[in-house]
Amino acid sequence: MPLAAPDVLAELEALRALTAQLQAELYAKNLYIEKLKAQLASLKRARFGRSSEKLDHLIEQLELAIADLEESEAHTNIERTAARPIASSPSAVATAKSSLGRKPLPAHLPCETIVHEPDCTCPNCGGSVFSTIGTDEREVLEYVPSHFKRVVHLRPKLSCRTCETIVQAPMPSLPIERGRPGPNLLAHVLVSKYCDHLPLHRQSDIYAREGVDLDRSTLAGWVGAMAALLQILSDRIGTHARAGEMVHADDTPIPVLDPGRGQTKTGRLWTVVRDERSWGSAVPPAAFYAYSPDRKGERAQHLLSPCRGFLHADAYAGFDKLYVGHPLTGDTRLIQVACWAHARRDLYNEFLRNRSPSAERALDLISDLFAVETGINGLDPETRLAARLARSVPLLEILKSHLDTTLARISGKSELAKAIRYMTSRWKALTVYATDGRLEMSNNAAERAIRPLALGRKNYLFSGSDASGDRAAVIYTIVETCKMNGINPQAYLADVIERIADHPANRVDELLPWNWTPRS
Repeated sequence: MPLAAPDVLAELEALRALTAQLQAELYAKNLYIEKLKAQLASLKRARFGRSSEKLDHLIEQLELAIADLEESEAHTNIERTAARPIASSPSAVATAKSSLGRKPLPAHLPCETIVHEPDCTCPNCGGSVFSTIGTDEREVLEYVPSHFKRVVHLRPKLSCRTCETIVQAPMPSLPIERGRPGPNLLAHVLVSKYCDHLPLHRQSDIYAREGVDLDRSTLAGWVGAMAALLQILSDRIGTHARAGEMVHADDTPIPVLDPGRGQTKTGRLWTVVRDERSWGSAVPPAAFYAYSPDRKGERAQHLLSPCRGFLHADAYAGFDKLYVGHPLTGDTRLIQVACWAHARRDLYNEFLRNRSPSAERALDLISDLFAVETGINGLDPETRLAARLARSVPLLEILKSHLDTTLARISGKSELAKAIRYMTSRWKALTVYATDGRLEMSNNAAERAIRPLALGRKNYLFSGSDASGDRAAVIYTIVETCKMNGINPQAYLADVIERIADHPANRVDELLPWNWTPRS
């Protein structure tokens, strides 16, 4: 029985109200997602240094919340699409096509073409002769899971019919003699542990799902063997990293098992970074890591003993002896370049606590200094220096005057006074960057190199021993240097592990990431 006109109008009004309500809810959700994304971006910008590691949990929670909201939105869209009648009009089809404003898929991916042939009989007249008028094409991105395979090496033995001499091709050298893992599998284990932060026991569980029994102790033996094999490459990267005139250094704590006491102790992983790309240098970037069982100053001094020039670092007292002049000549091995990201941190925290106008003014001036750096990143040293002399030096003078004036009128015991004294007591080291276009305003290069270690520490919980820390330093050196040079660590390690045993020792530099040429 057809509906009366008033009933139709009432139903239409109800549908309009429901549509308006759904649109309002969708708009509110989109606004909330954008708000969370803005908060996430703000947290990530502040995510530098040891103290910022406390932000990791909050960042993860925000990412989970955003993902959950976006999943809910996608779920709702699918339900609406399923409930909506299939569009058949040309305008509806055009609208659907125009909504797929996606980036094209990468051209380097292997391509599989599937042709869907229509029925050979016309549904209208029953005819069987057709002519092609066009082809609709749609690309789909698919994933083929990685898989294991057996590689059987066969070496036929041949006997000479004349003299009965037996000839046989030599067995190719394997990364682990009498071992079963191939170079690609070894590279995968290393990258999974040190690049993707998957502990060995988790890897063992993953491989078991593929029907391959590789217990944790077996994988650990492989990692130890590869660290020994690749040690020479790590050492060469360390030589290159510490040969630069401008280096960055930092360290991070690593919990290490201490069996004698039945608990963990705190070791340190140090990094020395050489990255000259910010001033247009073609010298390959590198990150060298070293482990120590403690944080004594002598560890830092030994690590940086080959370095000469400028050191970007925080205010760790262990570096101080490196800045002291020679008792006879007065020459210093290293000139300290202090980090403005560290210097502003206490000031920023004080501003969040009390909303101090003096702290806000200082933070605004520091932000202006960073804005200058953003505009000159990647330019040649002469251009960078000229911009700093013209724009940064006047800002530094204003900032110094503001800090001195503020310090004179506030309590010397206040947190704001402590934050200001941190900067004024290191003013020379903080401003030396403005005298050389090759220097950086912050130590962010080292902070970036430390960040993967913090992620790994979160998953591993602790290292098994000091030797484990040494092995981690070797593999981190290679993996992170590959990433800095735009090289896939998996492809690099697989190729190098296969070649290095037979590679001449006097030509090992050919295998360094920036010199590496993959075999075709």
